[in-house]
Amino acid sequence: MTNRTGNPNNRLAARLLLLACGMLALSFASVPLYDWFCRVTGFGGETRVASTATSDSEISEQTVRIRFDASLEAGMPWEFEPVERQVTLRVGESAVVFYRAKNPTDEILAGSASFNVYPYAAGLYFNKIECFCFQKQVLEPGEEVRMPVSFFVDPEILDDPESQYIRSITLSYTFHLADLPEQQARLAPAGETEFN
Repeated sequence: MTNRTGNPNNRLAARLLLLACGMLALSFASVPLYDWFCRVTGFGGETRVASTATSDSEISEQTVRIRFDASLEAGMPWEFEPVERQVTLRVGESAVVFYRAKNPTDEILAGSASFNVYPYAAGLYFNKIECFCFQKQVLEPGEEVRMPVSFFVDPEILDDPESQYIRSITLSYTFHLADLPEQQARLAPAGETEFN
């Protein structure tokens, strides 16, 4: 007759291995799950994406000031700043503003922008129609560009007890180094796609 309980050390080792595998799986799933959660709830200043602006009849007389902020990840050699530091809009009114980026190096470099809004509660109502942050940006050596952001603040913010008194929102972007798209990587001289 075989012992059904087995060696206690083997059972413990199997449980610990199973626990470690589960934790590893959760660590890989946590980033997409957190990203999804932020998009749905506006948590952490995550904004919404809209296909169209609000209609003129939905635009409120209440105004909100939008401030613009720009920063660079450590090691990102670009110059990056908002063209305008702030605008004042009526809630529901759409606007287009620009950020300026320049690659002062002698290499082709790609960058991707992460973003958020503050206060975080405004993220649920801050809608982007068009944004340079939706795709990777590639700048040639010495190239300077103006990149648009088209947005509006949803009038539903005025019906939210937690957000209705927000009168100032800061939209922040941070540019990070990114891998060159395959086409540009083939054109770049050897060694120019390495980031240190």
